[in-house]
Amino acid sequence: MMKVSKERLSNQVYTILKEMIADYRFNPGARINVEQIAKEVGASRTPVWEAVHRLVQEGLLENIPNRGVFMLTLTPQQAIELYTVREMLEGLAARLAIENVDGETLQKMSDCLQKQYEVVQKEDLVSYSRLDYDFHAIVYEASGNRTLQEMLETIKNKMRPIAMHIKPILSSLYGDHLEILEAFKSKNPDRAEAAFRNHNHQMIAQIKNSMLNDEWKKEVSVHDTNP
Repeated sequence: MMKVSKERLSNQVYTILKEMIADYRFNPGARINVEQIAKEVGASRTPVWEAVHRLVQEGLLENIPNRGVFMLTLTPQQAIELYTVREMLEGLAARLAIENVDGETLQKMSDCLQKQYEVVQKEDLVSYSRLDYDFHAIVYEASGNRTLQEMLETIKNKMRPIAMHIKPILSSLYGDHLEILEAFKSKNPDRAEAAFRNHNHQMIAQIKNSMLNDEWKKEVSVHDTNP
């Protein structure tokens, strides 16, 4: 019974830590104070370390000997690879989702975009990231393909440690979401896939632009960020 209880506590800490990462509590490359986390969540160091090890395996954290635990920072090339793969999978998800689209799904997408509009006007990158994640998740779920959904969620989670400057393209990214909604309303799979491709192409182009302008790591990307 003690073993079961310990496992449950470890799972709880894991969930809390993952939520902290999703809320950008830690910037890419930031050191994670395990002792402080243990105090905050009211747990011993053991379940916290167990949670940390799971996040290391998932590619969100790294444990450097004699230095500590850090948020992983993806290289530009790693980020580009992730967006390249996501582009292909999201195109498939869009096509499958359009076959299943109903009024409830369209309403969820519309409601999410209304909230996105408000945060885009404020240039609230953290809030945009959460809403961007929600919007993409709606499409993934509507695809009805659990394997595809899991693959995309894994990719989006791996994108958490991306650091880059996205304010210049924030409105364009939102525009892609509007285009995706219109494609779903008209049940046009080609249009939806093209919008998702453009969405990912914009991010790849911005990554390359950030590299050229030495802006990499200046600001946390809160896109997808699976914005």
